[in-house]
Amino acid sequence: MTEADSALPAEFALIARHFRPLAGPGARDLIDDVAVIAPPPGRDLVLKVDAIVGGVHFLPDDPPETIGRKLLRVNLSDIAAKGATPLGYLISVSVPRGTPDGWFAGFAAGLAQDQQEFGVTLLGGDTTSTPGPINLSLTLIGHVAPGGAPSRAGARAGHGIWVTGTIGDGALGLAVAQGKLADPTGYLLDRYRLPRPRLGLPIGEIASASMDVSDGLVQDLSHICRASGVAARIEAALMPLSPQARGAGPAWLATCLTGGDDYELLLAVPPGREPALIAAAARAAIQVTRIGGFVPGAPSVDVIGPDGLPLRISTAGWSHF
Repeated sequence: MTEADSALPAEFALIARHFRPLAGPGARDLIDDVAVIAPPPGRDLVLKVDAIVGGVHFLPDDPPETIGRKLLRVNLSDIAAKGATPLGYLISVSVPRGTPDGWFAGFAAGLAQDQQEFGVTLLGGDTTSTPGPINLSLTLIGHVAPGGAPSRAGARAGHGIWVTGTIGDGALGLAVAQGKLADPTGYLLDRYRLPRPRLGLPIGEIASASMDVSDGLVQDLSHICRASGVAARIEAALMPLSPQARGAGPAWLATCLTGGDDYELLLAVPPGREPALIAAAARAAIQVTRIGGFVPGAPSVDVIGPDGLPLRISTAGWSHF
């Protein structure tokens, strides 16, 4: 800390120690009330805000480094679902009084690691105290070609349902953290703590509708169905599961389908664009899998089990209220 920093009020000294090194162009060195940025010429801005809360989205003993990285990554996932390029972010940090300085150091170190990996910088934010628990909010700003961000409302009967990566690892990782499931390699717990935002796919050129999977595959797919006015049919046998998820056994299949925390992309893709998706995913080294299709009918999601019969699911996914 510099001599000038030592004279600052505690909040501003903390910002100078941990967050000023994360600031990028437009942040005004985090000494102003606003940031000022200009989008790249000829691009639309894409904005996303998401919050994570202690005891809900992360556990009290999770390392602060992974908490910071998860906060940034869950927002990057939504930007990726629209085919956008991340630009920068604003952050709000509310923690109980007495939170040790080491927690902030770890939290900022995690952000710094992912800023370098994903090419974003901090633009500004706010720090406050709270009776608890820790409450963290991040607003991510990205950019995309004009008209290039698909909504949830473009799916049509006959379009395929595609997902990136594997489904269920995050939900199973939470079960591991809660002591409900063994995880000898630590893979599932890592997937819960550190989502993999699937940046780099030209979603606007390929998908008719898109979103990321955060609250459970079945529930998030139902959001697209309602917005688009179609029904969906997916097959559990086609679901891309990691070896670790398969190793958990069939009793965990419903958890994989509904548990959430996947942060994979969920896409509606017209048949004629499916080869383009496969080619783009190969270039980006991202796994993609067709798990079903949209069909005529009232908005609903039917899941066909491995035995070919409808799979009964008691809860479609996570509810925020």
